[in-house]
Order: sequence, then C-alpha cells, then structure tokens
Amino acid sequence: MTGRVLADAYDVVLLDLDGVVYVGGQAVPYAVDTLRLARAAGVRLGFITNNASRTPEQIAKHLTELGVPADPDEVVTSAQAVATMISERYPAGTHVAVLGADGLREALRARELVPVAVGHDAAAIVSGYGPDVPWSDIMRAATRIRDGLPWFAANTDSTIPAAFGEAPGHGAQVELLSRFSGVVPPVAGKPAVPLFEEARRRITGETVLMVGDRLDTDVLGAHRAGIDSLLVLTGVTTREDLAHSRPGELPTYVADDLRGLLQPASSLAAG
Repeated sequence: MTGRVLADAYDVVLLDLDGVVYVGGQAVPYAVDTLRLARAAGVRLGFITNNASRTPEQIAKHLTELGVPADPDEVVTSAQAVATMISERYPAGTHVAVLGADGLREALRARELVPVAVGHDAAAIVSGYGPDVPWSDIMRAATRIRDGLPWFAANTDSTIPAAFGEAPGHGAQVELLSRFSGVVPPVAGKPAVPLFEEARRRITGETVLMVGDRLDTDVLGAHRAGIDSLLVLTGVTTREDLAHSRPGELPTYVADDLRGLLQPASSLAAG
C-alpha cells in the first residue's frame, strides 16, 4: 500500500471516542477537520465505545455538537453488545436487573428485554458504568450474583478519563463483585470480541480499521477480532508504552493523531 492514504485501504473505519475523538468532552486537536475530510473522501465511519452509560442518540448528539456530524446508527456501545449477548440466551420479555445507567436500560429495551431494579425478580443481572449507582445497589447485586443470579458485564475498563484526571472505571466494580461472589462474568466490551461483532453487524464493510488510543482494549480487541488497528497517541498510550507492548497489543499502524488516517499507510507501519 506504498503511497496510498491509509483510510482509502478500508471500507469502514471504527473509532474509539475517549482519547481519540474527544478528551474530557472537548474535541481532540485535528479530529474534527480530519473526520470531515475523511467523510468527504467517502470513508465510512463508525464510533464504538466501552462506555455503557450513554445511549447512541446521546453520543451522536455530543459528536455533532463538537463538529463531527454523526447519526445514532453509526454509534455502537458496549451496552448494545451486552444486550445482544443476553438476548441470545434469554427470550423476549425476560426481566434483567440493571446495575448501571440509562444506556444499559435502553439497549435492553431495544432487544425486547425488560430492565428492572437490582432488587426485583430477574433471570439475570447486567452491570456497566453508572456514576450515580448507589452503594446499596452494588451490595445487593453482589449478594445476588454470589447466590447464583447469572451476571453479564458491559466492560472491564480499569480506568476512565474524568475532568479531574484518570478515575476508576467499571472494571474496578467488576473486580469487586467478582472477588466477593467468586464469579467471572462474560464481557461484551473491548478487548472482548462481542463489541466488534456488534459493530460489524450494524456498520457493514469487508475491510475494517480500528482506531484507538489504548493498547489493552482497542488494539488487543482489534487483534482478537481479526482486524487492523491504528494507534493514535492523543490518549493514554505513549511511544514508551508501545515499546513495551505485550503480545497481541502491537498495532498495525501508529500516528500522533487522527491525521494519520489521511497519510500514506507506508509511513505509519508500527513494526
């Protein structure tokens, strides 16, 4: 692909959000202009995120306000992926307890499942990041999981970006629940494959490139899903981190920022 612009080699470009398109709610430098140019050149974009708290409509609205016009159909979340996982195991109308935010509830409803409170009768429980989840709900969920209620997790991100810096993510809650209950849940979000499968069902294309800022979720997940990856250095990963990456975490390409999508692929090869 010598001399060929990277994005031209793929039917679909999937973009992580935090650390790639925005940080702390503000657009990453060069992201808006690059994605506008990519769309104008005919590149099909999709936005995928492990954040299960917001709906695709909310995320698309946020992107559009930042200057990156997006349709909800172009956004795929770990909430949607975990709802699909549950719907493949339980029939429509099944009650599912929710330890999380509205993104999970809406995703379950879209799959004809019924979200209920943690203490209500349910066939299963699903957890995801929810900044307003009370400790009493976490305690109740932990005991129900320990007592045998099937548990699904949207993601296991150890950290999330916050206005005051890096903060504990849903992975910290999963670790707490797992340690108490002795249960390890099936996970939908990156680096697990279900989120990539959900994205490829919704945003079709033969050749797919994943763009992310994390080796342990975006790049490793792309490797597991069998697709190429572009690591951008606008989020949590540094070139020093890259030099010490573990097996499966070496990206196909590396760029300082999203402008790499419009640069020759041969100039971005990671190895």
